[in-house]
Amino acid sequence: MWALLDQVIFIFVVLALYHLLKVVNRTAAVMMVIFLLLGVPIAALNELSNGGVLILLNGGNSLKVFTAGQVHAVVLMLLDLHALGLTIFNLVGAPWFFAMGYLVFRSRFLPRILGVLLVVNGLAYLITSLAGLLRPDLNLNLVMLTGWVEVVFALWLLIRGINMVRWEDVVDR
Repeated sequence: MWALLDQVIFIFVVLALYHLLKVVNRTAAVMMVIFLLLGVPIAALNELSNGGVLILLNGGNSLKVFTAGQVHAVVLMLLDLHALGLTIFNLVGAPWFFAMGYLVFRSRFLPRILGVLLVVNGLAYLITSLAGLLRPDLNLNLVMLTGWVEVVFALWLLIRGINMVRWEDVVDR
């Protein structure tokens, strides 16, 4: 349930970022929105596997024909399916970090280093997702090293905000 709420919040976040960053490059800002919105239905539908786990674990009359071992096997399969769905979501959604990082880097009203780090984070998502699909036995997770930039970026916007003088300069161009 919370994961579905996350997707709704992501839509509002990307729309707010679009309005902030479209002054830098409207095409890149539209691409940022498109890449994130492509992932939202994937993530939302991926929650069906978690719903299946809850149905199986809560039991019910229709599930009495299955042994406990069969139920556990299906639960594990659904959890693996959910993990695969997250990998696909991250693969499809990773390019939004490239567009956002580019826009932040070029903006002049946000620190350029944040733009670079957002692109690096997007690369981490892309490499981790591709590795998860092509070589799942590697258990590679580069996002563990770079994901903090998402928090730093959000905190920067909430606490420091943007340089309004430079933002107005960009708007006036």
